[in-house]
Amino acid sequence: MNKFARIAVLFAVLFVTVAPAFVYAAEGDTAAAATADNSAFGKIGVGIGVGLSAIGAGLGIGMIGASTIDSSARQPEMQNKLTTIMFIAAALVEGIALFGLVICILALFL
Repeated sequence: MNKFARIAVLFAVLFVTVAPAFVYAAEGDTAAAATADNSAFGKIGVGIGVGLSAIGAGLGIGMIGASTIDSSARQPEMQNKLTTIMFIAAALVEGIALFGLVICILALFL
């Protein structure tokens, strides 16, 4: 995707997620309806957060694997050491993804 298309998609997603809040505020709904609406936005935010965390982990592990394969092809004698380093880096990336998941679940319930 080119730069313009990415910006257009970003603004479309932002408009779809934020526009209902302005509509409810303009109508002057009661506090109970506004609370229910904020709860819905919180759930949407948690879903987006978990999704971004998973996407980031997938991209990170993909880049780690690609770099390890490339390095092993260049220096085959270093393959065992590179594999060990790859598994350590992949574990760190997964740890960050799980941390993001826990934060999103805490945000959902607190």
